[in-house]
Amino acid sequence: MVNSGGSEIRLTASGPLPTDTTEDVRTRGAGVARQVAVLPVGSFEQHGRFLPLSTDTLVACAIAREVAAAFPVHLLPPVTISCSHEHAAWPGTVSISSVTLHAVVRDIADSLRRSGVDTLVVINGHGGNYVLGNVVQESSAAGANMALFPAVEDWEAAREAAGVETSLLTDMHAGEIETSILLHTDPEYLKPGYETSDFVADDRRHLLSLGMSAYTKSGVIGRPSRASAEKGKELLASLADSFGAYFSLLTSDPDGPDNPNDSSGSSGSSNVDASRVPPVVDPH
Repeated sequence: MVNSGGSEIRLTASGPLPTDTTEDVRTRGAGVARQVAVLPVGSFEQHGRFLPLSTDTLVACAIAREVAAAFPVHLLPPVTISCSHEHAAWPGTVSISSVTLHAVVRDIADSLRRSGVDTLVVINGHGGNYVLGNVVQESSAAGANMALFPAVEDWEAAREAAGVETSLLTDMHAGEIETSILLHTDPEYLKPGYETSDFVADDRRHLLSLGMSAYTKSGVIGRPSRASAEKGKELLASLADSFGAYFSLLTSDPDGPDNPNDSSGSSGSSNVDASRVPPVVDPH
């Protein structure tokens, strides 16, 4: 596969783990103005009786692989355990503290910078990892080049592109989106039951206080019966397309004429499509 500049992009993963050698990373880095690393962050938590505990990690890795197939990024191995405290009532769920996850991502970013990769995109596969937004906020304010992907708007665009019937509010956990992605990428990991496990609980205002078990006995909130492998394929394709705006934004020269924040009146044309730059998302 080749990028828009005509140079070859090597597919960098087999399953959830990258297969690059250090020479592969060196070669790719020599061909780009700024190296971008992509870190999938998943979880290890219940996903009903038909999806594996590693679902969020598999989803994050699938998105990261799709991105790495389209853009010259340094694909990292996933963080597989994160903040799943709301799922503690189900056997098999394992969590770390938000403080630990914050430190792990910051340490990874620091290590990358020491090896010449100054930009990190965190690909989050678990909605409960609220702290990742804080990591990116703090790092960006301190001058680091970092982003969190996908945003809510990216998921909404992907949902519409793939013909997903369930709204993002209803499709909260082990629903149409996650089941569709795994039907496409890892169908061997699914067990029977998704066709008959639909459950809706749109009013979850006390989730952080009471946990998931207050809203669902099965662990499912969504409509997995509507999932399909084709929807999973289209979801990933749309997310990879949305990543283009992030890549352009993060690799533009902050001191050059292409800087989208430069108000000096330069006549240089920006290589960032303003219509594709992700908007600031209000977490409230």
